Order: sequence, then structure tokens, then C-alpha cells
Amino acid sequence: MSKSEFSRRRVLKGGAAAGAALATPTLFTGAVWADGHTGFTNAPQGDTVTLGFNVPQSGPYADEGADELRAYELAVEHLNGGGDGGMIPTFSSKTLDGTGINGKKVEYVTGDTQTKSDAARASAKSMIEKDGAVMITGGSSSGVAVAVQALCQEAGIIFMAGLTHSNDTTGKDRKANGFRHFFNSYMSGAALAPVLAANYGADRKAYHLTADYNWGYTTEEAVTQATEALGWETVNAVKTPLASTDFSSYIAPVLNSGADVLVLNHYGGNMVNSLTNAVQFGLREKEVNGKNFEIVVPLYSRLMARGAGANVKGIFGSTNWHWSLQDEGSKAFVKSFGTKYGFPPSQAAHTCYVQTLLYADAVNRAGSFNPCAVGEALADFEFDGLGNGKTLYRGADHQCFKDVLVVKGKENPDSEFDLLEVVEVTPVDQVIYEPDHPQMGGAAATLGECNPGA
Repeated sequence: MSKSEFSRRRVLKGGAAAGAALATPTLFTGAVWADGHTGFTNAPQGDTVTLGFNVPQSGPYADEGADELRAYELAVEHLNGGGDGGMIPTFSSKTLDGTGINGKKVEYVTGDTQTKSDAARASAKSMIEKDGAVMITGGSSSGVAVAVQALCQEAGIIFMAGLTHSNDTTGKDRKANGFRHFFNSYMSGAALAPVLAANYGADRKAYHLTADYNWGYTTEEAVTQATEALGWETVNAVKTPLASTDFSSYIAPVLNSGADVLVLNHYGGNMVNSLTNAVQFGLREKEVNGKNFEIVVPLYSRLMARGAGANVKGIFGSTNWHWSLQDEGSKAFVKSFGTKYGFPPSQAAHTCYVQTLLYADAVNRAGSFNPCAVGEALADFEFDGLGNGKTLYRGADHQCFKDVLVVKGKENPDSEFDLLEVVEVTPVDQVIYEPDHPQMGGAAATLGECNPGA
């Protein structure tokens, strides 16, 4: 879909159609899927339905996983009519009424991805085959997301991706049964580069440290291409193992590289450790090429900022959502999450909560749990009220498009949770791209066909 076509769908802010209402959600009927679709994997029996929450409960992204699980539990509570309803009242679609999903009470099972693709596939497979999960969601690693999405495609199960930022998830590895609400590497590069150039100048030399898996690769590519287009030079890019906890040996060579910017394509505990090492080596006090040395973290989260503490002050990055947003959906979610858990939610928690509501709503609108019916209900679905403004789930690649937040570490935070500030809301038309963009796998990348399974 081109930018002009996207604008005509009335999901852009600031344009002539910004005040227009969202299109009325398409309502499907179960009867449409009864003909020729007599069975599908784990068709719910009785008065309950089981969802599978597959999150990193151990490994470098365990903090993100813990917050994801909190959000999933809150979403189930709200879907079943408990609590204050969270974002259900602010959601533009009005099919969710506290009676579960399609009239069935929601139950759930959990698995530990360990931030390892094989472990994640094994836990998802168990939830599908042993527990009867009709939908799998979660994860805080793009390697995990791609692996589990492929498994769900094979099994005939809908996969609602959790925190996955690699272009690959809805790029070269996109699947008809998979959907991603979270933004991606391309969007981070497109949003960040102009802010970096405006603050640090166009004559910069960047050194990248990159997590050695698909998320790191696509983030390095996206940020490199976006910054080089504005005049920056990339002097080196070094891969680092995901299991690393001490990055000293990778930081030391930066000192003699001639670089005046260090880009940390790291996430979770990796970013906390690599940033801490960089500060210990005195990079933030250095002057190189007549300029103050700077550090950039392309993908930020509240949990990472809390882990890194004062080291994040003044450092730019991007994020999918932040708890300080003042739209009605965000305020409702922050209040609900904070009341239950005693602290504000992370972007991981937000996207996982939202994905659960979006799945439930799609089932209700389709009138069926059949994954192909659900997929049709989600494809090209426009919505609002879930914390990111007007959003489109594009049918061509099952990627959500919405505004992107550029943030930086606060110089004078008010609390241990108030460590990031939103410095720019980048409009969606600045970060949109064609489905066959080279960073997304080009013309060879296709969704394939929906698989209903059994």
C-alpha cells in the first residue's frame, strides 16, 4: 500500500482527513466459515477457550517477559468482565463486553521461551498439542517470534506477536497466520535519523555494536541506511553474542576507531550491560573529531532505562509506546495496570495487552475462532483507542502502522519509573514503506495462504 493509499484510509494524523472517523469495522459471520471449513486446529469445545502466553521467563529478556505476563493476565481479567475493563471502553471497536471471547470464558497457559528459538517452539508446540491453545502470543526476541510464527503457520494457529522489532517478522519471514502490533527496525531508523542529525549534526562517524541475531541485523541495517542518507559515515559494525554479559572487549576498540557515536543495537539486559560498560570506559566524557562523543540506543524500553539508571540521561532512542502518553487509551491502561501491580507498564506489556484485545475483537467480529476468519477480520483493520492513536493492521504483510515515539533519557527524572521523555511523535507517513521494500525481503516476501489446520 502506498503512502497516498494509506492516507485515503484515514489513519494519518495531521492531514485533511485527520478528523475523520475510522471506518466501521467489518463484521463477519461464523456461517461464512462453516462451508468448506468444518474443522480447524483446537476448535474450542464447551464454554471456555484457551490462549497460550509464550514469554521469556528466563534469559536476558526475562524482565520484559515478566511484564508481558502481567499484561496478559490483566487482559484475560478484563475480557472475562473483571477489574475496570482497562482499554476495552476506549477501544474504537465495541464487540468486547466482558463475556470472554465469542461468549466463551478465557483461560490461559504459559511457557518459557528462554529467549531461545528452539525452547520457544517447544513450549508453543506443547501449548498447542497438549493444552489446546487456539492462539499463541508473546516473546521478546525476534528470533523467537520468527520461529514460533512459522510453527503456528504449520499448525494452523493464529500467532499474535509480542515484542518483536526485527523487520523480518513481517518482512521476509511474514506468515498469513501471524500478526504484529509492535513497530520495527525500519520505523526506528526512519524516526530516529532526522532527530539525531538535528541534534548531533550530519558530519558524524558511527560505530555499531549489534546483537548477533536477526533483530540486531535489521536494526543495524535500518539505522545505518537512515543515518548515512543524512550524511553520517559508518566506520565499523561488530556482532556481539546474545549471551554476552560483559561487553568490555567490544567497547575498548571503539576508543581507537575514530568514531564519535556508538550505536548499541542491543536490547534488554544486553543493552543495560553494554551501556554500563561504555560509561565505565569514559565514552560519554570523550571528545572525538572536535565533537562530544554520543551514544544511541535505537530501541528503548522503560525496563531497560530502569536497569541502566543514570547512564541513560540524554541518550536518544525510539519506542513503540510510553506510559506517559495522555490519550484516553494509554491513561486507562496505565491506571488499570498500576492499580493491579503498583508501577507503570512497559511497552512490552502494552503491546501484549493490546494484541490480546485485538485477537478477541477479531474473533467476535468474525463470529468464529477459525484462524482464517480471524485473519480476514484483522487484515486492513483500522482502529483507535489502544494507546498509539489511529492504527492500521495492513493486510499485505500483517504489520501495524502508527506514529513512532522518539525518546531520550531524562536529565532530572522524578522517579525510578520516570526515566524517559518523549521528544518527538513521528507521524506514520514518515515511517511507512511499501510491502516489497528491500529491507523487508523485496518482492520475494509473501504471506502465503492462511492455514486453518485440522
